[in-house]
Amino acid sequence: MPELTAPTSAIRALLRDVPAAEPADASAAPSDAELMAVLGDGHVEALERLYDRYSSLVFSVALRVLIDRQLAEDVTQEVFLRLWRRPWSYDPERGRFRSWLMSVTRNRSIDERRRVVRRLRLEERDDEQRPDPPASDRFHDPQLETVLAEERRAVREAMTRLPPPQREVIELAYFGGLTQVEIAARTGEPLGTVKTRVRLGVQKLRVALTGLRSDGSELTDSERSRESGR
Repeated sequence: MPELTAPTSAIRALLRDVPAAEPADASAAPSDAELMAVLGDGHVEALERLYDRYSSLVFSVALRVLIDRQLAEDVTQEVFLRLWRRPWSYDPERGRFRSWLMSVTRNRSIDERRRVVRRLRLEERDDEQRPDPPASDRFHDPQLETVLAEERRAVREAMTRLPPPQREVIELAYFGGLTQVEIAARTGEPLGTVKTRVRLGVQKLRVALTGLRSDGSELTDSERSRESGR
């Protein structure tokens, strides 16, 4: 897993209005709880120490969830800025700082992943609703356009018949362009579960598409048998 190699100046650049503190005693090694207590008093050097101590770990956790380096870097900066703005959100009586920070990072990364998925779904919905560009007279074929329109309608209809978990992985794989490993990381499901859902979803789509007429009605049992035997 690649590590974030950002110097503490990255944090200082985001806190330009905060004066730099005097150099701390290099021999001192304050605990996380002590640094958070000092951070509550507005000492930016406490944030820089925490950033040096945990930025690589925060980035690694974010990257594992998001599978996107830029998004993981953004989440890392947001997590440490949250420490600066809301240091009181950590309660040392509830557990270790490291565990709390990892929980904050995972939750923020999952929120970001959901935001990205929602945006992709909205874009796909817009693409479906957007009318096809008019064909030039040279290649205009009304019969072909009718067939293609019916095929698109049949695919959308078949997708609505899939169980939501299978529909999600199919959308991520075939419309989102993700690999099954990336889908597992994004959804938090085991890779074996993702593979099974993709396989079952594709099988059900094939059956559903085979069982639909071009006019939207379903084939009879005898017609379906003839189609499957071809």
